[in-house]
Amino acid sequence: MRLTDIADLTRRALARSHALLADAATPTVRLGVTGLARSGKTVFITALVRNLTAGGRLPFLAAHAEGRIHEAYLEPQPDDALPRFDYEGHLAALTRSEPAWPASTRQISQLRLTILYRPSSTLMRALGPRRMHLDIVDYPGEWLLDLALLRQSYADWSREAIALARHPARSAAASAWLAFIATLDASAPQDERQALAGSHLYTEYLRQARRAEPALSTVGPGRFLMPGDLEGSPLLTFFPLPLASAPRRGTLAAMMERRFESYKARVVAPFFRNHFSRLDRQIVLVDALAALNIGAHALAELMRGLDHALAAFRPGPRHWLAGVVWPRIDRLLFAATKADHLPQSSHDRLEAILRLLIEKSATRALTAGAEIKVMAIAALRATRETAAQQGADRLACIRGIPEAGERIGDTVFDGRTEVVIFPGDLPEDPHAALAGAGEPRSGEENVRFVRFRPPRLTPPASAIEPAPWPHVRLDRALEFLIGDLLR
Repeated sequence: MRLTDIADLTRRALARSHALLADAATPTVRLGVTGLARSGKTVFITALVRNLTAGGRLPFLAAHAEGRIHEAYLEPQPDDALPRFDYEGHLAALTRSEPAWPASTRQISQLRLTILYRPSSTLMRALGPRRMHLDIVDYPGEWLLDLALLRQSYADWSREAIALARHPARSAAASAWLAFIATLDASAPQDERQALAGSHLYTEYLRQARRAEPALSTVGPGRFLMPGDLEGSPLLTFFPLPLASAPRRGTLAAMMERRFESYKARVVAPFFRNHFSRLDRQIVLVDALAALNIGAHALAELMRGLDHALAAFRPGPRHWLAGVVWPRIDRLLFAATKADHLPQSSHDRLEAILRLLIEKSATRALTAGAEIKVMAIAALRATRETAAQQGADRLACIRGIPEAGERIGDTVFDGRTEVVIFPGDLPEDPHAALAGAGEPRSGEENVRFVRFRPPRLTPPASAIEPAPWPHVRLDRALEFLIGDLLR
């Protein structure tokens, strides 16, 4: 071997060693993204990555506004056991000539975004650019709700689930299952046929309730709606039963209780241990407008679901032992999504409603030393603000293309026509919304918040580079979640 070959091999080995050492020294932050049905998790992650990698308009993300972010790029999936978040597929859905919202989250997934940036301090800047890995973990909101089961007994869960099924908002969807359990004797001998029939009817009730009103999807277990390879297994073959006393061995109630505990031990606890408990930062997306569409009882149920689920969070300040002793979520952002469905003048009222919904959870997080924030956002803005004259009044309105089938009163939208909508005013006092005390404007019916089609993002052929994506406070959300780590 020639001397030049040896020198070349040495240089390459040193380069590889330097790269490995640099990667090992690169801090990694795990950002959890979750929310209930149709809260916009997939769009949020896609917009976050696209804005950082393609030069979005982010004036309130300090590192970006100051020109200290050299580049941001995707790297290979770090965890071999987790599916990769399909960023490219979701990006394609949003940027085609007829854009469509990406498919909802159906399983846990992850994406690694590496950010190369220049520190803000003079001393650290002298050491050159730094890198940070941002591992974005996306998981279904139904899995978040499952965490509440860890603190419940089978009897407690059954009592709560049956009471919710009997609520007028759900009683129609739950009628077949409620009629079935009314014929059962919980103290009768265990029967696999009854277990299969009851779990099937209970799952169908959950599906129908979610199909009718996604905002009411706060009842689990979550894997009943997303079974995957667990479908048909005993882990998903149980249902709530009315109990008069503690289940006796060999009875139907004991069988249901055993499978409920197995579900917690083999499905919920591993998710908490392997994924959820490893998060450093968390954003919880909440579609409060969908609950407002239904009424005060939907907001109350949303508050109950969030409070139950978020009791599993382990908030607290970051320190050098984090990740060695026990990782803690030190920044927690609650985001009211679809803020673009309201004029900006109503955003503070939307934030006030969400702040009321998560009041108990926020108090726990603050007590533990975590930083929390409530914000109204739209990761990808689908509307524009405008105004309309009504007599002597000038009304703040929004302009966009409602999705086909959406309606306000007798008007059904075709999914092609751009319209101007006055969405009404949220109550000044958030307690009024929760109590159902808000009154419609004089002479008008209660206004429903409609869903809009995504904006056309395809750049013209003459464009030198793609235009920044429109958003509402995505940059403020990023500044709170990761801005301190880019200083």
